[in-house]
Amino acid sequence: MPDSAFLITAFATLFVVIDPPGLVPLFIALTRGMDAARRKAMARRACLIAAVLLTGFGLAGEAVLGFIGISMPAFRIAGGLLLFLTALDMLFERRTQRREGQQAEPDHDPSVFPLATPLIAGPGAIASMILLVGQGGGGWATAWVVGLMLAMMAVTFLFLLASPPLERLLGRTGTIVITRLLGCCWRPCRCSS
Repeated sequence: MPDSAFLITAFATLFVVIDPPGLVPLFIALTRGMDAARRKAMARRACLIAAVLLTGFGLAGEAVLGFIGISMPAFRIAGGLLLFLTALDMLFERRTQRREGQQAEPDHDPSVFPLATPLIAGPGAIASMILLVGQGGGGWATAWVVGLMLAMMAVTFLFLLASPPLERLLGRTGTIVITRLLGCCWRPCRCSS
């Protein structure tokens, strides 16, 4: 078992980079107009997909990126561009389900993109997993890092499930204001984590 200082640092790193509390307003904005069962299914799917991606990149990410010729800085830039496009959608309210009085489209599913990736399993989270697995030195330390990441996915899922009370508290106007503000100033800083 790795020392407790490494495990605490790894958990704190994953919490800061994934940022479950910061995902709640975005989840509300992306799933507005959906019923509770559909939101729960989307939160579950997004967390599972993000867990699979982060596990895969933690175990073989550096080798895969090296094999296809992508450096970590280039990977972060590409992730930043995806986050920028998502922020533009939020800022200018381009999504049709966000317009006045309309419900979400029946086939609209933000659980894979942008929720699972790049919002949960973004470039910062992927790079963090690669670095933490590398620092752990392999063996049981890798299993512990993956276990901590899975625990962080469970925490993220719980935060996403807690979003309906926050949405009721904010109301429609508050949700729109938060969505616009987060679209202006939110996620690009996550890429440099």
